[in-house]
Amino acid sequence: MCSANDFVISPGYVINKNNPCFVIAEIGQNHQGDIQIAKQLIDASKAAGANCVKFQKSCLTEKFNVAALNRPYTGQHSWGKTYGEHKKYLEFSTEDFKELQSYARNIGIIFSASAMDCVSVDVLHDMDVPFLKIGSGDTNNFPLLEYAATKNRPMVISTGMQDLETVRAVYTLMKKMNANFSLLHCISSYPVPVEQINLEVINLYKSEFPDIQIGYSGHELGTMVSVAAVAMGARIVERHITLDTSWKGTDHKSSLTPVEFSKMVQEIRELEKALGKPEKKRQPSELDCFMKLGKTLVAGKYLKQGIPLQKEDIKIKVADPKGCPAESLNSILGKVLIRDVEEDESIMEDNVV
Repeated sequence: MCSANDFVISPGYVINKNNPCFVIAEIGQNHQGDIQIAKQLIDASKAAGANCVKFQKSCLTEKFNVAALNRPYTGQHSWGKTYGEHKKYLEFSTEDFKELQSYARNIGIIFSASAMDCVSVDVLHDMDVPFLKIGSGDTNNFPLLEYAATKNRPMVISTGMQDLETVRAVYTLMKKMNANFSLLHCISSYPVPVEQINLEVINLYKSEFPDIQIGYSGHELGTMVSVAAVAMGARIVERHITLDTSWKGTDHKSSLTPVEFSKMVQEIRELEKALGKPEKKRQPSELDCFMKLGKTLVAGKYLKQGIPLQKEDIKIKVADPKGCPAESLNSILGKVLIRDVEEDESIMEDNVV
């Protein structure tokens, strides 16, 4: 049964505080425009323990104006002479996306993508992806958010580059149009300086938006911060994955290798075990230590049957056998023993009335 603040990706996958963190391997455009590399990244993500692989889908003429597409782009990470040629080289066709979706399905990992424009929303909706991702660059693109919301699909929205006022506006819009969504704390820098990550925003979001699930999309180096985000309550973690951090492309440097991604997932799962439940009680593993060192009430002197117990009559020691626990001292004062107790003998619970 789902509660009001659950984020339901599918009938079989519900994101909430009682279920494991949902880990997204962001392949993005780290596939270098090569569908075989994309499949290798899907394989690596599955082997690393990710729940989902995510790509990016754009209709270039909808996302960029002509001047932006014609802008010279000749840096070390360029795949073309202009920015448009560069983006076209890295953009998979709808048929490519369907092939990758089928490949992911066959190996048992969820497939989705960021929709960068309304045309791409339609493509991904027609592909029946389990959720639509809205990247940080479009968080303040309210027409796109509204259009995506009309598809009535779960939505994951990153919030890099935005201030709290804008995030509140996104929340209000989504609650009105499509309440099945999640917000991710994100800093859009590749890689982000550690002092600017500001994980406390997760607590801010949990306070501001207590009825939705909060996640974290990280672009830092290493795995520690992403694991810490889970400790703070992030129920979704998204990290870029690459086969080689030295490859051409701006995202590779802030991506995790398959070995690093696997390490992060293992650490998250270990952390989830350690977080446990908000219950404070003696654990089974503590029994040996308790039996060896746990304190017991003992008679500080010879105590006669029927005389009310006083504080000065009792000492607290490691004793054999275990008797009344040390914390019961005040509760037995004024009570009487039903039999005499020798000095230094354990005071047994069934001997006090």
